[in-house]
Amino acid sequence: MRRINHALLLVAIVPGFARAQAATNAGRAGIETFNRALTAATRTMDNAATMALWDADGVSLLPSTHPIVGKAAIGQFLNDATKQLAGAKMESFDLRCFGIDVSGRLGSEWCVEHQVVAFPDNRPKFDGWGKLLLVLHQDSDGHWRLIREMWNQALPDSTTRPH
Repeated sequence: MRRINHALLLVAIVPGFARAQAATNAGRAGIETFNRALTAATRTMDNAATMALWDADGVSLLPSTHPIVGKAAIGQFLNDATKQLAGAKMESFDLRCFGIDVSGRLGSEWCVEHQVVAFPDNRPKFDGWGKLLLVLHQDSDGHWRLIREMWNQALPDSTTRPH
């Protein structure tokens, strides 16, 4: 009788676990799609494409600034930054993300980015590294959007030096 109970328990649990694992895998794949879109938008300095990746209630936490709350404020911040960089060209941008966690419609990950930006007035190129913590929400349309972003500077090639 005990074996039958264990067998029935397994029959009840295994399909639920399999569905949960499939949802988690699908969520990770969706976040990887989000990462590719974020990389493409950043490489081309396309503010509209970047803003399409933000939730209406998103919050950006950048160094030495007040929290930037809401999609409109984040868009204004990006537009102001773009104006200050008039004529600048993104020469290269690399985004590597790790530790994707999915729980229902929420996901998180940490990333390291490296960008090189050239300026039209012969200023030295900007060659910077950053670390990001991203929290995402899956909308009813199935797309993942940023709800929280925290960024700070990183050491060059931060992901290859274990600590």
